[in-house]
Amino acid sequence: MTALIEIEGLTKRFGAHVAVGDVSFNVRRGEVLGFLGPNGAGKSTTMRMLAGFITPDSGRARICGHDVTTDGVRARHNLGYLPEGAPTYPDMTVHSFLTFTARIRGFSGGERADRVAQAIHATTLGEVRQMPIETLSKGFKRRVGLAQSLLHDPDVLVLDEPTDGLDPNQKHEVRRLIQTMAADKAIIISTHILEEVEAVCTRAIVIAHGRIVADCTPAELAAMHPSGRLDDVFRHLTLVQAA
Repeated sequence: MTALIEIEGLTKRFGAHVAVGDVSFNVRRGEVLGFLGPNGAGKSTTMRMLAGFITPDSGRARICGHDVTTDGVRARHNLGYLPEGAPTYPDMTVHSFLTFTARIRGFSGGERADRVAQAIHATTLGEVRQMPIETLSKGFKRRVGLAQSLLHDPDVLVLDEPTDGLDPNQKHEVRRLIQTMAADKAIIISTHILEEVEAVCTRAIVIAHGRIVADCTPAELAAMHPSGRLDDVFRHLTLVQAA
């Protein structure tokens, strides 16, 4: 099966610091990839390059066969991206922001209204749909960001900390939603929570100091340290890499 996400040799430097160094991996339809690493490991930089927000110094990234640098419009047509912080327009209501997003995505009339309604339903935002985004809790703001990423039903989802700020029930609902969509999409989830990887991911990649140090199943990742704690797994992999 053809990979929907293809990353080959991605490298990004900021001055003398190598944020991401020669990272390569593919994600196929039906895969949910947990992308993990300690703070500063290069996760968000890799995801931003894949989403076309940062230009790599070298290497290539493709979404559904479209290069994100040379064919960015068509690549992003197939991408739903939830960035770190989920930036929005805080003075807009939830409904008006999602309607604006749908219009930017090229939807109009009844189809636009349907897309917005479906996104609100999927992310359980009905009770706050007419509230200004700036008045919402961190968890609700995160769900607004998730709703905009799902609105056009893309083949590829790149989600940076999708459950950050959510309460346990909200986390369960988001994880259930990801599981529901998983069969038809290629999904990357950046997270610090091993429980989340075990709950929704079929595969896990760990990045440290800008390089991939593990690519395995969630169960294999958890077994890398007797404690099963992600911090301990990170330390173990970092020590192995340095040896």
